[in-house]
Amino acid sequence: MVGGWLLVTGGATSDEELHEVAAGSARPEPGATPKPEPEEPEPVLPDFECPPELTNCEAASGRVIYVEAVDPDGDGDAHFVTLSNQSITTTAITVFDVGKDLRPNPLPGRGDLVGGYGPVYEGSHGQKQIEVDEFFVAK
Repeated sequence: MVGGWLLVTGGATSDEELHEVAAGSARPEPGATPKPEPEEPEPVLPDFECPPELTNCEAASGRVIYVEAVDPDGDGDAHFVTLSNQSITTTAITVFDVGKDLRPNPLPGRGDLVGGYGPVYEGSHGQKQIEVDEFFVAK
């Protein structure tokens, strides 16, 4: 009979503990796994590809690992270095050169998913980079 009482009351012995059990706010059992927090949906990019009339065009996406928010030449563009499967710049890396008129506000940061397309040109350090015609930040 005592075992049944412990099951019904959750082991509560005082009136206060019994009220907590009834209200559902009793302490969790030792070793019980807490309920997981609801996960936020993974951000996604819209579908995009190079238009057929655009020559020397590449489309890519990736996670930002470095942001050059202030370009040394002062033309107002931003550069995003990304980990990217498309490997436009080098193995696993794509650099996006985003002109002042396409610059997102606020700028994406490290870990954000970005993508875009445009012609591939040589950057100021000799690297290949996409000079974007369209640039997207995952939402």
